[in-house]
Amino acid sequence: MLKRIWALPTGRIAFVILGIVAVLALLGPVLAPQDPLAGSAESLAGPSTGHWLGTDYLGRDVLSRLLAGSRTSIVGSLEVALMALAVGVLPGILSVYLGTVFEWTALRLVDTLISLPFLVFAVAVTALLGNGITQAMLTVGVLVSPLFFRVSRAATLAVARSQYVEAALISGASFGQVVRRHVWAKVLPPIGIALAQTIGVGFVVVSSLTFLGVGVQPPAPTWGGLLASDLGYLDYQPWAPVAPALLIMGTVWGCNLMADALRDVSGETGRALVRSRRRSSV
Repeated sequence: MLKRIWALPTGRIAFVILGIVAVLALLGPVLAPQDPLAGSAESLAGPSTGHWLGTDYLGRDVLSRLLAGSRTSIVGSLEVALMALAVGVLPGILSVYLGTVFEWTALRLVDTLISLPFLVFAVAVTALLGNGITQAMLTVGVLVSPLFFRVSRAATLAVARSQYVEAALISGASFGQVVRRHVWAKVLPPIGIALAQTIGVGFVVVSSLTFLGVGVQPPAPTWGGLLASDLGYLDYQPWAPVAPALLIMGTVWGCNLMADALRDVSGETGRALVRSRRRSSV
């Protein structure tokens, strides 16, 4: 799978972008040349050899704050995606097999979650539970989970109605065996695509919330928080929002490219399986 993704131009670009993002998440605070929280008298200074991206309104090194804030921003988007994955996939599969009562209840819960504005709901939850990035992201993950529910349910419905699954059930295969041998192979590719897309969506949500000051305690740096603070001093530093905006846009673009590459690879794999089955039937 990785080799097939790397063979695509979009896959190579996605790997490079996401690889850089992963390095920033793991080593960003270590690579920061200065203390990201330490101020100085050089407020709103331009780029120089001592401050490659200049300083902010308190004299803090912008590059150091970008590097130090990368982990919080990236981990928050992963929390959204993993929470949505955990909440949405299993109920989506079970709704096909556990009868009409469970199916109706699950569908009504999904409709309810879709109707909730997740940014407003995340702000309300952080107001109740405390201004922390984890509780905000887990809440958003639950509200984004209908995407995984629908993807896994649609893929499972396609498998459940196929002749080879019906033949397996008639021959005495259990529900668990059918899921392990047939359902997962069909469900995993669209789930992978949805996961890549959701990480990008989660990153936009993290940046939006931290832009509003929700989910992080100042003076802790985040990419969205840096973008918000830079917008207040455009008259002095019109270039300041460029760096955090490019990091946010690049990360979301990399996630979308990875989703496109996974979709293309999954389509090629499905067509190859169809051709092999046709050859075997002939």
